[in-house]
Amino acid sequence: MGGAFVGTTQLGLSLVGCINVSGMAGVTERMTTRPPQTILVASNTSWYLFNFRLNLMKELSSSGYHVIAVAPVDDYSERLRQLGIQFIPYSLDRRSINPLNELLALFRLCAIIRRLNPDLILSYTPKINIYASLVARMFAVPIVNNVSGMGYAFIHKGILARLVTLMYRFALSRSIKVFFQNNDDMRLFVNRIVSPAIAERLPGSGVDIVRFAPTLALNRLDRFVFLLVARMLRDKGIVEYVDAARIVHQSFPDVEFDLLGFVDMQNPAPISSEQITAWVKEGVVRYLGATDNVKPYLARADCVVLPSYREGTPRSLLEAAAMGKPIIATDAIGCRDVVDDGVTGFFCKPRDADDLADKMLRMLRLSEDERREMGTRGREKMVREFDERIVLDKYMEVIRDILA
Repeated sequence: MGGAFVGTTQLGLSLVGCINVSGMAGVTERMTTRPPQTILVASNTSWYLFNFRLNLMKELSSSGYHVIAVAPVDDYSERLRQLGIQFIPYSLDRRSINPLNELLALFRLCAIIRRLNPDLILSYTPKINIYASLVARMFAVPIVNNVSGMGYAFIHKGILARLVTLMYRFALSRSIKVFFQNNDDMRLFVNRIVSPAIAERLPGSGVDIVRFAPTLALNRLDRFVFLLVARMLRDKGIVEYVDAARIVHQSFPDVEFDLLGFVDMQNPAPISSEQITAWVKEGVVRYLGATDNVKPYLARADCVVLPSYREGTPRSLLEAAAMGKPIIATDAIGCRDVVDDGVTGFFCKPRDADDLADKMLRMLRLSEDERREMGTRGREKMVREFDERIVLDKYMEVIRDILA
């Protein structure tokens, strides 16, 4: 990745040199003689676009814009097509830091954007934010970035984090707007990486408070159920969750600890299927696999837990709180925006299984009425601060201003 940054300037010059001047004149003429309408929405997975930006793409389409989704092919690519969204495959290795691979990925994105000639780009996830911004800069296409999380590099810091910071600073310098999903990330970027004039915080991707509303639990069990909903990654605190479960089982052997989410082997910090199977055989957790419908799992849970090291704004906690569930989350970037400690749930310390177990024990020792009150206050917080409508309305406002 370092070589990719060093080579960016040369790459930019070579690409700019290949742009036909008359072609650029055509872009200018097209943008001034007819209403711009093509919006390219890019991410590092189709899964992300389907699960986090589908309602935005639907709203854009219903408002008359031509929406094109650009992402690597996965199980969700065809689902986007079936919903009437044009999908363009883009090859990207999320784990790669090989300079040659990254330059080739940048070239591929350049070819896509040059061919599609969009009027606006909406970008998500770290690599796409950087690469799409570089290409948008080359072709003078306005771009709106969304920093939905800082990714593996920032969690583990070191030279890679410093390099990514430099790349962000160069790439985002021409962005029209940069949205952030929590106040901590925005404070990190403002002045150091982006101008305060273009930075704005959104409440994550928001939560559909109509769909995720309190409901009677289905197939309720007599035993208490903790649930963790996330990709099976070490950075989500999966190992700490399992270790805490062992501790809690010593006092409450009948408590159930569930894991829900897919195994993401393309991430730099995956939990393997073999490791999960070993935990299940040990009897410490139940693995529920992956699903596109988390509602019934949230409905049967008594408390939802996310001991993540760092987040943008975790959708799983938003959905759980919207359904009136008390939550336990780390006092970490992204998570702390969602929880009011002692009011809607409890904070635990990051990377600390003992403290997580302590908070689980505290939750177990609350009365049912006290937990219900926590859930009620959490629901009120979601309606007040995290309604998805807030996110959609802000995007539509910004997009209309840019394309006016």
